[in-house]
Amino acid sequence: MPEICRFYGIIIKMFFNDHYPAHFHAEYGEFRAMISIETGEILDGELPTKQLKLIQAWIILHEKELNDNFEGLRKLPVTWHTINPLN
Repeated sequence: MPEICRFYGIIIKMFFNDHYPAHFHAEYGEFRAMISIETGEILDGELPTKQLKLIQAWIILHEKELNDNFEGLRKLPVTWHTINPLN
């Protein structure tokens, strides 16, 4: 599972050949969540509210890159790239 980005203690990862809807996995300390790229909502798991809001702001800035990575990790040859963190 490639690490896509890391900021403010949040780690963003995506699985190879993952299922729809397009999403990524976020980790913060002991918290884990699967987050929709389209809506920014938690699909599974949990995160503190503050970290979820930071992630949602980051999604707005990088939605196209996130979708490109999601699709790139679903096909061969596999393609993906890191995404700039929230500053």
